[in-house]
Amino acid sequence: MSTDKRPETKRVAHPLWQLTQVRIKAVLREPAALFWTFFFPLLTSLALGIAFRDKPPERLAVVVVEGPSADALAQALDKTEGLSAERATLPEGKERLRRGRVALVVVPGEPSPELLLDPTQPDSRVAKLMVADALQRLRGREDVLRIAETPVTAPGARYIDFLIPGLLGMGLMSSALWGIAYGLVTMRIGKLMKRLMGTPMKRSHFLLSFAASRGVFSIIDVLFFASFSRLLFGVRIQGGIVDFIVFGLLGAMAFLGLAMLAASRARTQETANGVINLVTMPMLFLSGVFFSADRFPSWSQPLIRALPLTALNDGLRAITNEGASLMMLGPQLLVLVLWGGLSFVIALRIFRWS
Repeated sequence: MSTDKRPETKRVAHPLWQLTQVRIKAVLREPAALFWTFFFPLLTSLALGIAFRDKPPERLAVVVVEGPSADALAQALDKTEGLSAERATLPEGKERLRRGRVALVVVPGEPSPELLLDPTQPDSRVAKLMVADALQRLRGREDVLRIAETPVTAPGARYIDFLIPGLLGMGLMSSALWGIAYGLVTMRIGKLMKRLMGTPMKRSHFLLSFAASRGVFSIIDVLFFASFSRLLFGVRIQGGIVDFIVFGLLGAMAFLGLAMLAASRARTQETANGVINLVTMPMLFLSGVFFSADRFPSWSQPLIRALPLTALNDGLRAITNEGASLMMLGPQLLVLVLWGGLSFVIALRIFRWS
């Protein structure tokens, strides 16, 4: 009897999986990429977190203009909780007020002092109330009602709780746009794409390998951010950690599509640099990274809410500070999916190897 011995066929991995492995290894072998992906956001958050860490409220500086009763008035105001009084001439006081070094200037006089302040400054308005209260007490006013105060610090009420999700969103946007777009442009400049054009590799597999590799690093980035922000600043994610990771990953995918679109035909690093700046700079100011986007006029809100970074920041803050779930973030999810899906489809159609 003869046995039919057929040669064993070695199972070959899917091209997308092989390309993804290549992209991951390329990033791991590049120290600069690791720095900008992980350590730069960490250093930025650490610096800003220290600057805006929890600390006692600062005393508002006020100036008492030199005069017959300036000494007693300055002493009384300086003993008031929340105020720090100093004496100066009227021109000096006006100059300090103009430069924003003091919140208010008190000009002694009879029958009552005069207050000089900038009504557009919140500190000036607060100082006005505190100084007026102190002056009334100095003239013998007695409160007819004692109001009890109970300090309450709610989760997510600190500025650092607002800042950390915004920095994470900014980091995901920057690492996706700069990492992917520059990588594609560098390969095009180095004529590597021309060589790949002669292979049976599909454009979709090639671009999806960038997305898959960046997705892996985005998950690590989100976990890294969540861990150190809790350890260093006590920022706790009130919602589910899985929801937080998934939403961050969707945000990264939205910017991956934009990165591929930006680099689909760029032939020089200067061109890619200009396109990326054109995409990122407006969102850094409008999308609520460092301050709430609600500060902008109401007519601009629909446009701002349609930006991917705004949707990402709002969703991350909702999960972190309000305990929201993915099911509660329908509008933000829709914005991210539309930006990522449409930009990737367009990039796939207009992408050029050379």
